[in-house]
Amino acid sequence: MKRFSIAVGLTAVGALVISGCAPGGGGDAGDDSGLVEGSSITAAWNQAFYSMNGNTSFGNATANNNINYLVLDGFNYYNNTPELVENTSFGTYELISEDPLTVSYTLNEGVNWSDGTPIDTADMLLHWAALSRALDTPDFDPAEFTDPETGEFTDAFPTDVVYFDSGATPTSGLGLVSETPEVSEDGRTITMTYNEPFVDWELQFATMGAMLPAHVVAKNALGLEDNEEAKQAVLDAIESNDAAALAPMASFWNSGFNFTAMPDDPELVTASGPYMISDFVADEYITLTANPEYAGDNAANIEEITIRFIPDPLAAVQALENGEVDIIQPQATADITTALEGIDGITVSTGLGGTYEHVDLQFDQGRNPENIFSNPQVREAFMKTIPRQEIVDTLIKPIIGDDAILRDSQLFVPGAAGYDEAAADNTSADYAEVDIEGARQLLEESGVTNTEVCILYASNNPRRVNEFALIQQSANEAGFNVTDCGSEDWGGLLGTPGAYDASLFGWQSTSLGVTNSLPTFETGGINNLNFYSNERVDEIIAELNSTFDEETQIELQIEMDRLLWEDFYGVTIYQFPEVTAFSDRVTNIDSSILAPTVFWNAWDWEVTDAGSEE
Repeated sequence: MKRFSIAVGLTAVGALVISGCAPGGGGDAGDDSGLVEGSSITAAWNQAFYSMNGNTSFGNATANNNINYLVLDGFNYYNNTPELVENTSFGTYELISEDPLTVSYTLNEGVNWSDGTPIDTADMLLHWAALSRALDTPDFDPAEFTDPETGEFTDAFPTDVVYFDSGATPTSGLGLVSETPEVSEDGRTITMTYNEPFVDWELQFATMGAMLPAHVVAKNALGLEDNEEAKQAVLDAIESNDAAALAPMASFWNSGFNFTAMPDDPELVTASGPYMISDFVADEYITLTANPEYAGDNAANIEEITIRFIPDPLAAVQALENGEVDIIQPQATADITTALEGIDGITVSTGLGGTYEHVDLQFDQGRNPENIFSNPQVREAFMKTIPRQEIVDTLIKPIIGDDAILRDSQLFVPGAAGYDEAAADNTSADYAEVDIEGARQLLEESGVTNTEVCILYASNNPRRVNEFALIQQSANEAGFNVTDCGSEDWGGLLGTPGAYDASLFGWQSTSLGVTNSLPTFETGGINNLNFYSNERVDEIIAELNSTFDEETQIELQIEMDRLLWEDFYGVTIYQFPEVTAFSDRVTNIDSSILAPTVFWNAWDWEVTDAGSEE
C-alpha cells in the first residue's frame, strides 16, 4: 500500500536558518535501548559526506552535518515539533546570571568517547577556543592560503599562526565570550561569561553534532600518544594562551577531520553519539554502527545505518522501488512525485521545507578578472535577468501546485510574522519579472568590459542544472556571458576566493534562533560566502544579538532585509518543496522542517522485519 501526506505551512519558522525548550531525550538508555542485533536500514542522500567537522567554513554542509549529528553528542537538539530538547543524559546547562550573561555547562559522569576516553572539560574548552576564536592570531587573513579548486587550505598555510576556521566574530555567539571560561576541579564543568547579553545563548555551545574529541586533536597536532596527556596539553595550551601549541591544534581542528573515504587512522572517527562511522567508501556510501560506549537516552534501535550517496533524484526513487534503500529525501521535481506515485509499499510525505533557493553574487574575490560584481550597477543588472517566476512556474509548481510562490525576503519565511511587511518594504518586487532591456542598459552604463559570470551550482542535481540553464539563457540576452562553474564538489568550493562569480544553492534552516541567519550577512561571518559587508547591517546584527523583544526583532530584521535588497545582494527564489519517501519495512520516520530533517530521530527508527534482510 502507498500512503501520501501533504504538509504545507511554515508559519512557525520565524527566521532564515530559521524559543521553547523541552526536557529529556528519545528512547531508553543503556542495555534497555531496544537495539536489535543484525538490524540495518539504508537511506539515501544527494551529496557525499566529506568532513566530520561541520563547524568550519569548509565543512559546514548538510551532507556532513546529517552524519555528525548522529556521531557527536551534545547538550541539546531540535525535535520535529520543532522545539529545543535539552539532552540531559549528556549533560546540563544553567543560566547563572543575566547581567553579566553567565552560563555553566556540566557533563554527566560516565559520558565517554567511543574509544572509552571520558568526555571532559578539555573537550569543552577546545570547543570554546575554536568557536570563539578568542585566542586566534589577530588580523590574520587566510584567503591567500585557500585552494580555489578545492576550498581547502593549502600547504603554504603558515605553521605559526593560531587560526580556528569557525567564522566566529567578536560581536555575536561565542565570539562574545572573550575571556577563557572557568574550569571545575572535577573536570566536568565550565562556566563562561559573555561580554554582553546574547539572545540565542542556548544555541551556541556544543549542540548535537558539534564538539570534537580534544585528545585526538592534541595527539595529532603535538605528536602525543597518551590520551590523558593529550587532554592535559589542550588545557595547558588554552589556559596559558600558548600560541606554539595552539597553532598546530587549530590547524588540525580545521582540516584533520576532512576525509572522503574511511581514514587509515581509526581515531579520526572517534564518536560520542549513538552511532559511529564504521565504513566509508568514496562517493558510494557511509555506514554508521551503534556506538557501544554510548550511554545516553537516544540509544540506537537499529544496529547499522548506511547512507548511500545518490545525487540523481530519479535514481534514488529507483533504488527505493528496487528495495536497495529504505528512506529517501531527494531534491523534489515533478518527475519525482510522478515516479513515487507508481510505487507500492511506501509512504510519501510532501510539503514546504526549511530550505530556500537563492542566487548570491560575489562582492569581492570573484573568478572574473574585473571582479564584475564589485560594481553595484552590474549586480542590479544581473538580478534583473534572473527568471525567478519562470523557475517557480516550471520547476516547483508541478510539485506542490499553488503553494509554490516566490520568496521575497532574505530573512523571513513566507507566512512568518514580518514577512509581508518586509516584502512590501524591500525592493524584491523589482525582480518579480525579468527586465532584459533594463539590465542591458545598466550593464552598458557600468563600463564593465568583461561580462563573464561563472555560476557555481551542484552539477549533479537535475533541478539546479535546469535552473542554471534558464538563468544562463536569460542573462546572456542582456549581454552577460554566463559560464558554467558547476561542480559535484560545489559545497566545499563555496566561499573560496577566485572560484566563481555567483552561486546557486539553498540555505537549510537549523534552528529557530533569531540570530541564526546573521552569520550569512555579517562581515566575516562563517556563512558570509560572498564577501558582503555593510556597516549598518553589522550594527543591526549587533542590536539583534542583544534584543529580546520580539516586535523590535522584527522591526530590525525588516530594516536589514531592505538594506540587503538595496545593496543588490542577490535574489531569493523559492522555498524548497520537500519530499520524504520510505519503505513500509521501516517505522518512526517523521521528518523535521529543520536540519537534519529526516535524520533528527534516527535512533528511534525501527525495522518491521528486523533480522531478515531483503
